[in-house]
Amino acid sequence: MTAKIFMAGVGGMLGEAFHHVFGQTHDIMCTDKDVNAAWLSHLDFRDRTEYRRQVMAFRPDYLFHIGAYTSLEYCEQNVADAYATNTLPVENAVWLANALDIPLLYISTAGIFDGRQETYDDWDQPNPLGHYARSKYMGERFVIENARRYLVCRAGWMMGAGPDKDKKFIQKLMAQIKAGARDLKVVDDKLGTPTYTRDFAGQVAALIGAEYWGLYNMVCQGVTSRLEVAQYLVKALGLADQVAVTPVGSDHFAAEYFAPRPPSERLLTTKLDLRGINVMRDWRVCLDEYLADKYDGYLL
Repeated sequence: MTAKIFMAGVGGMLGEAFHHVFGQTHDIMCTDKDVNAAWLSHLDFRDRTEYRRQVMAFRPDYLFHIGAYTSLEYCEQNVADAYATNTLPVENAVWLANALDIPLLYISTAGIFDGRQETYDDWDQPNPLGHYARSKYMGERFVIENARRYLVCRAGWMMGAGPDKDKKFIQKLMAQIKAGARDLKVVDDKLGTPTYTRDFAGQVAALIGAEYWGLYNMVCQGVTSRLEVAQYLVKALGLADQVAVTPVGSDHFAAEYFAPRPPSERLLTTKLDLRGINVMRDWRVCLDEYLADKYDGYLL
């Protein structure tokens, strides 16, 4: 009998990957408040009653709670909405998973650390700097402290889903290049680890298959920086002789990106490595694949 998965908040870039990876092997119900694909149905998971009704009607074997506000600036300016969206519904998801005695998947973030260390393993103590990070960390803690079976998976700098759904760093750079930019200003004081959405979803599938429940850092291999990622992107596009990448400090974007960000969000996949189940590839390999899959012809 095919296992059933209820996915809440999968209308974004990560949801596309979960639909792609699990859609062929599981009976999935994919929901979001923004129905932007034919495979989505409507659910605003902030509505506790409706969330409960839909999950109980579907009777899933797994509950994936994916969605969140991911704009740090929005969360700083809309604090109540940040916690009402990123934290409180997670508590409802835990209740639902426990009531059905099924595992819960929750997505956390590398941004919950303060950046005082250069790298962070699965057991380092988070210290969120802003309301986005704090709202996500409070969700992470509630799951760990209250869910019977769970996966809490921390993502890094996300990339995936292509121009229509990718709202992050790679798409922002690609959009600038497409618009004719020939000098990309990129910060040289932010360290991190890219995370390819397809690899991330595949890693979740591997962990579920092995029933390795718990908390995991889940990022691509190869710690790096915003500047190095941008430099690699330009070379991978064959535009190194046409598009310059100019290093700047974070203060260059202080007006636009005013929310506090840690200087380092570099995660180490220590637990995945120790368990021998790490399927996350090097970020350069993933970026090459991502460009070939989703950006073929984009710059023409």
